[in-house]
Amino acid sequence: MKVLLAEDDRDFGNILAQYVTINGFEVNLARDGREAWESFKQDKPDICVLDVMMPEIDGFTLGEKIKEAEPDVPLIYLTAKSLKEDIVKGLKIGADDYITKPFDPEVLILRINNILKRAYSSSTDEYRISDTVLKFNTLELVSGNVTEKLTLKEAQLLKYFIVNKNKILAREDILTEIWGEDDYFLGRSMDVFISRLRKYISEDKNIDIRTVRGTGFILEELNRE
Repeated sequence: MKVLLAEDDRDFGNILAQYVTINGFEVNLARDGREAWESFKQDKPDICVLDVMMPEIDGFTLGEKIKEAEPDVPLIYLTAKSLKEDIVKGLKIGADDYITKPFDPEVLILRINNILKRAYSSSTDEYRISDTVLKFNTLELVSGNVTEKLTLKEAQLLKYFIVNKNKILAREDILTEIWGEDDYFLGRSMDVFISRLRKYISEDKNIDIRTVRGTGFILEELNRE
């Protein structure tokens, strides 16, 4: 999932961009409204996080341009003010959420995940393998008697494995499908995500995510009839 982050405070923008990236998103960081608009047109993000007070083009004007071009793209506004009229103006433009500075970056991740769940929910909610069920719309994994809450990236990765169960998937194909590019550092991140998924499905003894040396991974359903 691609996030357009428009924030003119250089230090704060860098912190937010790093935090959002760590949580599995692809981030395009823009330093002013004009740069953000060009990035939006070129990269077609899945969600936009816009600072209200920016040079060149302010956040409200940018939001209006984005909504005119792509009405269904979710917007989150960041602002140093909590004035009622600003909040109302943002919501009238079509903003999905409004976060007042200062805030913990974790709050932004929670808001992004919640909005994306609503905006990009799949018509097929459940993906099943053996006794394990991925409830994609709610980002829940039920394996045996254990229910885990997944991040969006974890759910996307597990869904890809389940849809392609019992097939060997190349590392580069997984990275391109889920992260958008085949990159060494993203590959290290993917290994961490797969380790988490292995732990989550460990209650179900009939499935396993196995490493195929020199190639990639396979989600095997054991004891198949």
